[in-house]
Formats: sequence, C-alpha cells, structure tokens
Amino acid sequence: MDLGIKGETALVVGASEGIGYESARGLLEEGAEVLICSRNAGKIERAARRLEQACGRKVRWFAADITRAEDVGRLGGWLAREIAALDILVTAVGGSQRASFEELDDAAWMANYEFNVLGTVRVIRETLPLLRKSATGRIVILGAAGARMPYENQVVSNVHKAGLIALVKTLGAEFQKYNIRVNSVSPGRTLTALWTTRAEKLSKERGVTPEAIIEEFSREIPMKRMGRPEEIAAMVVFLASHKASYVTCQSILVDGGIARGLI
Repeated sequence: MDLGIKGETALVVGASEGIGYESARGLLEEGAEVLICSRNAGKIERAARRLEQACGRKVRWFAADITRAEDVGRLGGWLAREIAALDILVTAVGGSQRASFEELDDAAWMANYEFNVLGTVRVIRETLPLLRKSATGRIVILGAAGARMPYENQVVSNVHKAGLIALVKTLGAEFQKYNIRVNSVSPGRTLTALWTTRAEKLSKERGVTPEAIIEEFSREIPMKRMGRPEEIAAMVVFLASHKASYVTCQSILVDGGIARGLI
C-alpha cells in the first residue's frame, strides 16, 4: 500500500530506540525524509547510522532533552536551518514511575509531568510554524494504554497519559484551521528497553528468569504476549500518512486488547 508520504519531511522525537526508532524506520521505508532527535547524542547518532544502513538513505539527527526548554529552542533553531517545512511530527517520549500515591512528592509529580506532557507541548509549540507551512501537517503523539485502563502503582503516568488524550482532542480541533491533523497511539505492554530492564530487575528480586516475568505480565493480555515496537510503529506511520486523511482528535489503542473499557 502506498501511504502517499514519499518525499515528505518528518521529525521523530525519541527515536534512539524502541517505538520511536521503529517509527522513524517505517517512515523512511515509505519514502519520507526523516530527521530524528533524542537526548543522548551518542545513542541518537548511532540510531541514525543504523537507519541509514537499513534504508540506504541519509538521516539527519540532533541531540536535545525536551524536558529542558532551552534544548527545545535549540532543536527549533536547527530545524529552521535544515528544512523549509515539516509535514509529520512524531513524539515518542515518556514513561512511567512505579510508586504508590503516598510515596510521591511534588517533585516526582512535576518531573513526570514534564517528561510525559510538557516536553511534547514544547516540541509542538516550537515546530508549529514549520508544520503550518505544510499543505497537510500531521502530529502523532505516543501515549499509553494506562490512560484508558490505569495501572496499579503508576498513578503519575496514568494521570499524565490521560492528559495527552485531552491534548490531542483539543489540538486536533484547534489546528484544523491550519489543516493539521493530531492523533495519538496508545501502546499496551511492549517489549522495549523499559520493559526488558524492568523484567531483569524483577527477576533478580524474585529469583526467576526475565522470561518468566514477561510471561507473567502477558497473561492479562488477551493475545497472551507483549507487543513488538514495530507493531506500534505501524499504526504511527499509518496515522502520519494520507490514508488516514479523515482521522483526527483520536487516541488509538494498540495493546493486544488489554484495555477493555468501552470508551
């Protein structure tokens, strides 16, 4: 299927590994010109080289921590020098903090908010002038299934990921005057570095193998397995394409069926 994005320009933030990396790869495979960003210069440069080897095309990269306003400003300056317009923005940044409500102070709440919400807000604000220069701009934000089915002991990320749904609904309507669509993808349990690290930690605590931990957390999923990053990225690429031209303001679950609410 031709998704119609060949030759378009895309920025993927959080692309050094996992879902962000696979999203960048999927966009490249569809013919887009892809720029990537992450906070660790060494990791994002290595990701760019891997993508170039895999897809045979140049990938430009920039190191910026989007929890730092000054870094986002530097990213915007670099983009203004590199490209004339931006067709696609993907933000694949965020994470969870496992703790009970009583363990979390104001600093923990604010740090998680900046990581899960405010960083993405900053990037959208900084890139909006370039997105407005596209005939049909598209923004795809990575959220989490926890926004629809809150996980135990993940209160801060549950709350903030739910906030991303509100952001998508609001901006999708507001940005229609610029012909920009805004959607999000909400993954469930996915085999990223975050989950493999967690499985290794729990395996040491419990005296079992990491594979046993992964199997345990897969039992609640109707498909009885965790997702692969490329499976989530496939939805990201579709929403970033012209095949999804009538889709905006939506948060699409790609979770193997774990979030079973009707809304």
